Amino acid sequence: MTIRSILQTKGNEVYTTGPETKLSEVVQKLVHHQCGSLLVCDGDQLVGIITERDLLRASATEGQDLDSTAVSELMSDNLVTGTPDDSISQTMGLLTEQRIRHLPILENDKLVGLISIGDVVKAQYAKLTIENHYLKTYLHS
Repeated sequence: MTIRSILQTKGNEVYTTGPETKLSEVVQKLVHHQCGSLLVCDGDQLVGIITERDLLRASATEGQDLDSTAVSELMSDNLVTGTPDDSISQTMGLLTEQRIRHLPILENDKLVGLISIGDVVKAQYAKLTIENHYLKTYLHS
């Protein structure tokens, strides 16, 4: 099972923002889209990610004003990415090892989706449920 199967189920819609967007606008976008992160793109180029945790840190920092601080000042730009052909178990290990919750998915250097640790857990759970069903059926036949 690969990341491609998650994207086929989930879809490949990705919410983005620009590096000059103010953090207060990011908060509104996250709430509107009911998501935990936005990918930061400069034109077609993926340059970073901004997450709920980043916004919490900014809110807790004295002197940090969400209305005047640009995304580029706070975003993570050392991105870890995956590909559609990565295995789900490999990706789960990567997310755990890197201690990240969101993974941009690139194919031929083009952004094709974004998955979360929740998406990976859901896919693993579905796979294990099916395997469990077949094993029980086999044992009771």
